[in-house]
Amino acid sequence: MKDSRKEADRWWKQAENDYKFARVGLDEGFYAQTCFLSHQACGKALKAVHYTELDKRIVIGHSLVKLAREIRIDESLLEDLTVLDQYYIPTRYPNGLPDVSPFEAYTKRQAEEALRLSGIILDLTHQRISRPGT
Repeated sequence: MKDSRKEADRWWKQAENDYKFARVGLDEGFYAQTCFLSHQACGKALKAVHYTELDKRIVIGHSLVKLAREIRIDESLLEDLTVLDQYYIPTRYPNGLPDVSPFEAYTKRQAEEALRLSGIILDLTHQRISRPGT
């Protein structure tokens, strides 16, 4: 049986690591990868809350909106998470977008916004998993 608190910590630390790498990607001009890693950081942070607050043994899925709804994240953030959800597949595969590869399609502005949004989610989820008794 998994210790849900320990599992939450593992997911949170990986979320934080993905976020830090996304910042490097932005600085180096890897905009598609920054968008993808921003999505990944959010997903892992949201899953950490699932382990902490819902005492889940396994959390499956990649939809940030779905993961956020399940832990009752503020509705005002769901629209932002919808944007990040769009970065799950097309940021990685040359056939994810018509006639253009991801590295050619994503912009610095998109990457900056994705990183900003993921920072908000990481801050929010960190507060939730850090509170004793939750």
